Amino acid sequence: MAVESRKGGFMIMNDLTPFVSKRILIVEDSEETVAVLLNILELMLNQHEVVIAGDGHEGIRKAHECEPDLILMDLSLPKLDGWEVTRSLKRDPHFQKIPILAMTAHAMVGDREMAIEAGCDDYFAKPIEVDEFIQFMRPYLTNR
Repeated sequence: MAVESRKGGFMIMNDLTPFVSKRILIVEDSEETVAVLLNILELMLNQHEVVIAGDGHEGIRKAHECEPDLILMDLSLPKLDGWEVTRSLKRDPHFQKIPILAMTAHAMVGDREMAIEAGCDDYFAKPIEVDEFIQFMRPYLTNR
């Protein structure tokens, strides 16, 4: 059953599937994108922990420190790109089962396949459209 609600200025459709609280690592260098992601996650989750990393090296370090349940990975990062960060994390047995979701504004033909090959579990092309992103995130936030 779908219910329409207005929260934080956004109109969202919710199928009443409960979202599970997660520790989410966002590896993203754009402060604007981070702000959008934080607003959307706040809409979706009542209780959650979000850790932010602004470059690839920081992303690897914070992944080891915070042990996230889910990683949102920009592919175009300074210092070490998201492709290499993903490969590095997925080589570690601890991160092999943790979903890494690629996000990029440079959505070129073949990028999705390359992201999956690098170890990402899914791929979302920016810009972030709220309803579309909520639907994209739903499977990752409804299971434990």
